[in-house]
Amino acid sequence: MPLIFTLPRGRTGRRRPGPHAIDAGIAALVLVATLWPQLTWASAGWIGTVSAVAASAPLLWRRRAPVSVALLVGAATTALSLEQAMPPLPYGALVATYTVAARSPLRWQLPAVACWAGSLVVSLLVPGEPPESFGYLGMAFATAYALGMGTRARSAEITALRERARRLEEESVAAAARERTRIVRDMHDILTHSVGMMVVQAEAGALMVHTRPDRAETAFETIGRTGREAIGQLRHIFGVLRATVPDSTVPDSTVPDSAEPPPGLDALGHLAERVGQVGLAVTVESRGTPRPLPPEAEVAAYRLVQEALTNTLRHAGASTAEVVLDWSPDALRIEVADDGRGPGDRGDGPGPGGGYGLIGMRERVAACGGTFRAGPGRAGGFAVTATLPVREPSGEAAG
Repeated sequence: MPLIFTLPRGRTGRRRPGPHAIDAGIAALVLVATLWPQLTWASAGWIGTVSAVAASAPLLWRRRAPVSVALLVGAATTALSLEQAMPPLPYGALVATYTVAARSPLRWQLPAVACWAGSLVVSLLVPGEPPESFGYLGMAFATAYALGMGTRARSAEITALRERARRLEEESVAAAARERTRIVRDMHDILTHSVGMMVVQAEAGALMVHTRPDRAETAFETIGRTGREAIGQLRHIFGVLRATVPDSTVPDSTVPDSAEPPPGLDALGHLAERVGQVGLAVTVESRGTPRPLPPEAEVAAYRLVQEALTNTLRHAGASTAEVVLDWSPDALRIEVADDGRGPGDRGDGPGPGGGYGLIGMRERVAACGGTFRAGPGRAGGFAVTATLPVREPSGEAAG
């Protein structure tokens, strides 16, 4: 029967001792070092033994109450000095000094230092120690305090690094969620616009195939062209996914190198022409001086107009629509208005029979730092209005 051996957790097979075990070991070492003079040359009696224990045992609680432990250890160390049973160094007081500097709040350190200074003076003057002992013990306490402050600074740095790593991880997760939401919006806009136009053209072509063959042929050509453009834009989205995820499972055949770039404001004319072939007359008007937009804002502007015209085409029963780009020094105001049915008679809102077009447009605009409104138009019908911030051109771009 084979024997199975299991090793404890840890890379070396040993568990790292906990803080309580470390404090117990420190207290035991300090107790032995403090009692050593009484075991060899001093004769302080039971008072010296009690003082030695009082200067060592409280170190078990040094992490929980550093200032209280330091005061108790300091008083016991003074008693040892008065009994002529002081070891070469006040080991317990030095450990307590280090702990106070490393763990206690700064507002408690000044009173503790004042008490230590008074205790040190009494411990040296009453027994009649030579003057050089002041410098000797002063340097020892200063070194212990400096080591404690160094440990405190290192702990603060580690805490700050951990907090920074946590925030970076949260930002990474949030960025991934925003990217997923953006991709979902893009696919929603592409599919709803393209499929909606293809359905309208297919229904019209089927009605005119016998009566108006020329119009039917045009409708079917529009269906093919719209499908090819949708495929090109979807390829671009899949190309972005493949670039951000090296081990993507998207087949190579679906993501060619010739993927079309995302559309922008310069493609609004082509969009209006394509929608006009379906039966909705669209005019595009630009007012003011065009200014550069951030790439995400330019894509959002195009998708906003595309989704608004798609909703008008599918739900409004309109014959005309107007797209107005109103440029100002720091913002672009976009308005898409139609002469069809107003709010309440359309089916493009969320709920039964509706979709998420308006919600998606609002989220797109909000992601770019803009504002969005949808409601009745000034002359009837329905209007979608959005305001997007404009990026100031740099000196190089202006030149």
